[in-house]
Amino acid sequence: MSTTSTQDRILSVLEDDAQASYSEIANRADVSKPTVRKYIEQLEEEGVIVGYSADVDPKKLSSQSIAMVGMDVASDQYVEATRNLKALDPVEKLYSSSGDHMLMAEIRAPDGDSLGDIISDDLLAIDGVTAAHPSFLQERLK
Repeated sequence: MSTTSTQDRILSVLEDDAQASYSEIANRADVSKPTVRKYIEQLEEEGVIVGYSADVDPKKLSSQSIAMVGMDVASDQYVEATRNLKALDPVEKLYSSSGDHMLMAEIRAPDGDSLGDIISDDLLAIDGVTAAHPSFLQERLK
């Protein structure tokens, strides 16, 4: 068994269930609990595992709207703009992207109007952010 395949099996279990116990992970990944502990500590130290979270169905959040916002950023201001975006409280997650937009941000707010305000007042106010294209999440299907 290679180190990579053990690591991949452990990560796969965690991606399916971030709350799985070491015992559950060991059972599902076919390794011992001490091996799970060792790999998880190593992956956390290396920054591979950056946190644990709960997946949420946006449709069931009566007090919150969630949007994925694709943003275009001027190349010469990318680093500073990214730093400023990461500092914004409404930005739950921020990803670099090779798709239609350079950055993708998960934004949460009490309602659609508030999300619009965050986009216009916060995101687009950052030097270098040239466009923001929101996609409001409606319902989690899987």
